[in-house]
Amino acid sequence: MRELAEQAMREGAFGLSTGLFYVPGNYAPTEEVIALGRAVAPFGGIHTSHMRDEAAAVMDAVRETIRIGEEGGLPTQITHHKIIGGPNWGKSEDTLRLVEEARARGVDATIDQYPYTASSTGLTALFPQWSQAGGAKALHERLDAPETRARIKTYVVEKLRTDRGAGDARNVQIANCSWDKSLAGRNLAELTAARGVDVTFETAAETAMEMVKKGSCSAIYHAISEQDLERILRYAHTMIASDGGVIMPGEGVPHPRNYGTFPRVLGRYVRERRTLTLEDAVRKMTSLPAGRFRIYDRGLVRPGMKADLVVFDPARVRDTAEFGKPHQMAEGFVHVLVNGKAVLRDGKLTAERPGRVLYGPGRMR
Repeated sequence: MRELAEQAMREGAFGLSTGLFYVPGNYAPTEEVIALGRAVAPFGGIHTSHMRDEAAAVMDAVRETIRIGEEGGLPTQITHHKIIGGPNWGKSEDTLRLVEEARARGVDATIDQYPYTASSTGLTALFPQWSQAGGAKALHERLDAPETRARIKTYVVEKLRTDRGAGDARNVQIANCSWDKSLAGRNLAELTAARGVDVTFETAAETAMEMVKKGSCSAIYHAISEQDLERILRYAHTMIASDGGVIMPGEGVPHPRNYGTFPRVLGRYVRERRTLTLEDAVRKMTSLPAGRFRIYDRGLVRPGMKADLVVFDPARVRDTAEFGKPHQMAEGFVHVLVNGKAVLRDGKLTAERPGRVLYGPGRMR
């Protein structure tokens, strides 16, 4: 694994990314990740992680992310930092304190975040990690075994009550199901009621388990507080990132972050709520992330830099993508230049395709 990591760095990777919340990454002990961090550190690499937990054990997860950077000898980043579940709201004060204390003793720790009070990932995020060992087939077998199914159900019920369900099955909204596209946009309470049963945590858990048995589903989880979001957003070492993907327009009902992350910051959190100044918001979207990943010819407007430029109207910029109606373009953007060529001119796409592959600092030239 170390040899593969070193090879990837020589080929132009920016660093080591870990998904310690997900199977099979969550089976890796901290020491293993530190060893990989030490392999990429000499190439100028960074470690960035979806931490092991963002709810009840979020403090331990932040400590681990910091430890990986501290003992691995490389910059470390908490990706899409959030606090999930009502009982945990307010813990951002403590997580930010941990990051600041680490920075004070020389650890290069930073954060990125998207500006929404909902997350999005697979429906199996409600399931215990042990139940997912061995893949989908093994999970289905466990769901067919009464004793094991009961253990899984107990866990899912607790997740709906205190974690990603935030105390209400309506907070779990289906984004897409590979086996039934018509479920997109409906929430777990609606789908449970459609089975002809009363909606409780237990019956909603049964619905989730049956859905997972049928195939893969992604979901949106409304379980984050605005106060934690804004506190993290204001932190000096937080940058903006969508955590989104390239979505086929009109397909499913995905998280609106795919369309609206950056205009939402500029419209809601700069102009309307004044959480950030315009200058600081732009810094968090441009020079801060570019510098973080050692992309030194982008992120600033000055001679010698690549001309990646966005022209927008601060009084008009806003996101129009909504939960339930995500496939909507932002407003207020006039021109977008990539490497000096206009890909958006007067609000309309051009035929230019000037993008280039970017390589990390360790690439052999």
